[in-house]
Amino acid sequence: MLEFRDIKIEDKDWIRELLSYSDYRGCEYTFGNNFIWSEPFGIKIARYKDFYIVLSEGEFFYPAGRGDFKEAVEELRAYCREQGKRLCFGSSPKSGMEFLKDTYGDGIEIYSNPDFFDYCYNYEDLATLIGKKYHSKRNFINRFIQNDWSYEEITGDNIEDCKLILEKWQEENSDTRDPSMEQEIKATEKGLDHFYDLGFKGGLLRVEGKPVAFTFGEGINSDTFDVHVEKALSDYDGTYPMINKEFVNHSCSDYKYINREEDVGEENLRKAKLSYHPAFMEEKFRIIFKD
Repeated sequence: MLEFRDIKIEDKDWIRELLSYSDYRGCEYTFGNNFIWSEPFGIKIARYKDFYIVLSEGEFFYPAGRGDFKEAVEELRAYCREQGKRLCFGSSPKSGMEFLKDTYGDGIEIYSNPDFFDYCYNYEDLATLIGKKYHSKRNFINRFIQNDWSYEEITGDNIEDCKLILEKWQEENSDTRDPSMEQEIKATEKGLDHFYDLGFKGGLLRVEGKPVAFTFGEGINSDTFDVHVEKALSDYDGTYPMINKEFVNHSCSDYKYINREEDVGEENLRKAKLSYHPAFMEEKFRIIFKD
């Protein structure tokens, strides 16, 4: 029977190996994402043969790994029956949904989950911002570069500057009363605290030596980089477009696509992500077994 437990930094190597076998593109299929969000989302993990299994808030991610996927799914069904529950995949890539549909037919219910679709962009688009559709982004950047600015990679020498930005960003947004903000702050802090252990890449933006923006992330699969966090202060116009462009240019050139994750149904976030004109949306599905 499966045994679920908390995720630990020591799990990094074997989890990343199993994730690489499936090569999924969704942001939830990264070790770093699972690790930094483990407390807010109640993430527990298990290994079944060469499959990585994630349980989050009572629902599972579709298994990642190699081998007999039906056998892994049946193992999860048996586990859920022991708990007196039906198996539910709260998030499944399209390939997983199609496999389950072909295998179980009418025995499952399938729901599209657009609030959690990931926004995926062409590397070249974000690196260059060329074309009429990026005219407003270039205008913001042109205003920003009038300042005495600099960009640098996140290192042990400047991680505390990132934490300072995060603290000020929280103060600037304290009136939003978003109940998820505290969770986001904790996840970001955990990412910074374990930055090198997790093998993240990150960038920091300064104006007149003062830290004003930072971002970090990791590769998801063979062709896609995932931006986990991006935070900027409101002191200057164009800070967000600038940190985005600089980071992509400096750290993501080995990838074809940039995943900037989901909008979780937040309208302002959706508008911001759409303004960068995604190449495609990484679809996700919720799948519930009828018995």
